[in-house]
Amino acid sequence: MHFKFIAWIVAAVMLLCATTASVTAAEKAKNDSVVKDGMLVSMEYTLKGTDGKVIDSSKGREPLKYVHGQKSMIPGLEKELTGMKVGSEKNVTVKPEDAYGQINPDGFQEIPKEKIPQTALKVGAILQGQDGQGRPMLARIKEIKEKSVVIDMNHPMAGKTLVFNVKIVDIQPAPPPTAPAAKSAAPAKSADPAKK
Repeated sequence: MHFKFIAWIVAAVMLLCATTASVTAAEKAKNDSVVKDGMLVSMEYTLKGTDGKVIDSSKGREPLKYVHGQKSMIPGLEKELTGMKVGSEKNVTVKPEDAYGQINPDGFQEIPKEKIPQTALKVGAILQGQDGQGRPMLARIKEIKEKSVVIDMNHPMAGKTLVFNVKIVDIQPAPPPTAPAAKSAAPAKSADPAKK
């Protein structure tokens, strides 16, 4: 009788320890699933200007995925995402200096009108070209003069304060990097939600 009672107590203690261990492991896994360097983060977002107008949104599309800490996200947003958990939401306001910078006056160039295709001669038209190193670049027509065109090579979001509403939908360890592929003429696709 005394032996059965001791065996029952030992079994109860072992069950309690096993339950506590599994809860602790689950809590540890949950605590490890936070946005931090080296994690593959999936998030839903809506980007607005300070006027409240929607600029971009992932609604109705796949969530945006990026690896945290690899500088593929604008710095001000990435900093604010650090430490968030799956299911958490946040409103983040990012100043120009922590996003795409201020408008650079050197980003404006005046070029002869005949160098622009006739079909693109309108303010706001996007032109695609190459920089001095042969990398693709985009520019917008800012102004059309009598014999020349002023183009703007600043990022479209330069000088703007950006307002994000984000929700973290998944966090996983990032897959190991693969061996570098042959160089391509196409630039790597950015994870920046504000980039078009």
